Amino acid sequence: MGFFEALLLGLVEGLTEFLPVSSTGHLLLVQEALGIQRDQAADSWAICVQAGAILAVLGLYPARCKQVVSGFLGGDRAGRALGVNLLVAFFPAALLGLLCGDAIRARLFGDLEPIAWAWLVGGAVLLILRRRMRPDAGGHELSKLSLTGALGVGVLQCAAFWPGTSRSLVTILGCVLVGLSVAAAVEFSFLLGLVTLLAASVYEAWDAREALSSSYSLGVMLTGLLAAFGSAALAMRWLVSWVRERGLAVFGWYRVALGVSVLAWLELSA
Repeated sequence: MGFFEALLLGLVEGLTEFLPVSSTGHLLLVQEALGIQRDQAADSWAICVQAGAILAVLGLYPARCKQVVSGFLGGDRAGRALGVNLLVAFFPAALLGLLCGDAIRARLFGDLEPIAWAWLVGGAVLLILRRRMRPDAGGHELSKLSLTGALGVGVLQCAAFWPGTSRSLVTILGCVLVGLSVAAAVEFSFLLGLVTLLAASVYEAWDAREALSSSYSLGVMLTGLLAAFGSAALAMRWLVSWVRERGLAVFGWYRVALGVSVLAWLELSA
């Protein structure tokens, strides 16, 4: 993988990480289209490049992030409550990842067919629940999220270990199901992604450090990270604006169309 492929994959990762469309599925699809060889280094890089996108959360929610830090240092009770909710929601995926990491990796970076079916199913769920996912559907603000609700969102986040599901989709859906407004659900999903995916990226980078360093130069890896950071910053701001005006139904139609297209492509190329 050279600089062009790293730039393209970084852009794809950043644009899709926070949208409910599955960034991993899109990365695998682009890797397949580019003919990039699938090996440990390629799969590990697909996880590590998420760090660039995740760090963009700090730019979108600096006050929230500062509030959480202040809360743990003892200066902000609301920030501490939010931080505890994030840790509670992070715990199920962290535990499952540590216990079943190899099995999850094998499935997550498997064939495109299960990813396409996940796109279809996830899109159907979004369309079925589109009224509940509208910006005028009501719901509580983020400060009303309970520990039980945060744990429920965390358990549902584990569904994202199935390829093509989308962590953003299941966490936003989980937040709405426990009573948050769509806007608050999107914000909590972003903040939970900062914790969950940054931890996953750091762990993966350390675990696969030899394969990564022997396969890709530092410049190539930094190119992907910077591209992911810049495109994620734009995608997040667009999504927040879009959700406030129109809801999430468009992503349901997109997932259905993409799933059908990929399944047809696989059938024709078989």
